[in-house]
Amino acid sequence: MEDSEDGSNPGRHSVLDRSGSTIHYWIAGPEDGPLVAFTHGATMDHRMFDLQVGPVVDAGYRVLTWDVRGHGRSKPIGMEFTLPAVVEDFLAIVDALGADEVTPVGQSFGGYVSQELAFRYPGRVPALVVVGSTNVTALPSTLEYAALRLSPYVFRVWPYRHLRRTIAKSTAETEPVRRYAHDAASRLSKREFLAVWEAVATCLHAEPGYRFGKPLLLTHGEHDGTGTVARDAPTWAATEPECRYEVVPDAGHNANQDNSEFFNSLLLEFLREHVPV
Repeated sequence: MEDSEDGSNPGRHSVLDRSGSTIHYWIAGPEDGPLVAFTHGATMDHRMFDLQVGPVVDAGYRVLTWDVRGHGRSKPIGMEFTLPAVVEDFLAIVDALGADEVTPVGQSFGGYVSQELAFRYPGRVPALVVVGSTNVTALPSTLEYAALRLSPYVFRVWPYRHLRRTIAKSTAETEPVRRYAHDAASRLSKREFLAVWEAVATCLHAEPGYRFGKPLLLTHGEHDGTGTVARDAPTWAATEPECRYEVVPDAGHNANQDNSEFFNSLLLEFLREHVPV
């Protein structure tokens, strides 16, 4: 394994040039293991899954972590930042690894990326894990949707130094995770942040009657106050026939970091049942 510049050790490092951006990714574990891919949320990076890589590799899985364009080491942000563009980056990495299937684990915006991959390429996703994210194929109420669409304009006038501190404080319950979140967010310029948030605010699309219809682990932190994640999760879970819904105790939006022991146990149990080695 190779250490990344920030000291984490997520696996063998590779890059892929995509539409004006150099996408950095790391692969660990046996080449013949089922591929599990972790996608971070907006303003985070691959390091948010450091506490998951080892246990999942030890269980016999091949593990992919990556920096979404504009985040971490994947610079510059490139020609466009949209949910479909990020999904195609994701799929290009999976193809480069020679994998026919991938089980995505996505947190927050990474949950949108993972869901959208499953929506567009259902035959390649045998199971799905979503952490701290809402349903990308369902729109919120008219008022909430209007607020979401207007949010980029609010962020344009918000002093970026204060915004980064706010993101870090609202993201996590534990101080080490807050420090990580602040550091990760600081690696994006304000221009990059605004491009990312524009994609977040415009990526939802209503697909009446759509169901993933395969094993889905839906989870969020007990104290996740981001948007409508905690409120809407039970309703979403009830629509999916093969959904397991769990709340991570003593955790905020970055639930996999705040309470990694609980989350890892949950994740490994789900993988062993539905994507066995």
